[in-house]
Amino acid sequence: MMKLYYHKGACSLAAHIVLAWIGAPYELSEVTFGDPAYLKINPAGAVPALDTGEGWILTQDAAILRYLARRFPQAGLGGDGSLRAEAEIDRWSCFITGDLHPAFFPLFSPKRYTTARDDAALAAVKSAAQELVRKRFALLQDHLKGRSFFLGDKRSILDAYVFPMQRWAGSMLPEGLSPWPDVKAHHDRTAADAMVQRALAEEGA
Repeated sequence: MMKLYYHKGACSLAAHIVLAWIGAPYELSEVTFGDPAYLKINPAGAVPALDTGEGWILTQDAAILRYLARRFPQAGLGGDGSLRAEAEIDRWSCFITGDLHPAFFPLFSPKRYTTARDDAALAAVKSAAQELVRKRFALLQDHLKGRSFFLGDKRSILDAYVFPMQRWAGSMLPEGLSPWPDVKAHHDRTAADAMVQRALAEEGA
């Protein structure tokens, strides 16, 4: 059986949602960052990590999502199999991994991005990060306009991948998702999904 190592509220929620969508049996193990026992599983200390149930462990969210889509093609979460769909999944996975997700890092840990420790300096770091997050969400808005899902009219791993970051923006930006109506609609549609609600309940989120 597969086992997902996750942290409540983290991007590991994406892999949790995909596991729920697939419908195959899985176990969950909540981890604490910096826990020596978890560092033996994933020396990078990040979540998620997936015990594939095949004698090896896979890390990195985007890689886990792609692996699950390929291992369980019957779930239809990897696009239509066309070269273009594959490219779109790769493009947006790279965007979420490399551009959107890191934009939030200074909001979570502003002390990593300045040697100053006064409140004004830390507030400035957070303010700059919020502006960067807004730029990233403007790109998402342009893409999702007129679309129900990232790849058109059918859900994919991308819809799960972006969902945790939509939740972060909803709570960490003063305006929430209101400036990006199609992003908000996408979030709300995902949040209403029964399996997404199951994953959130399982994490106590």
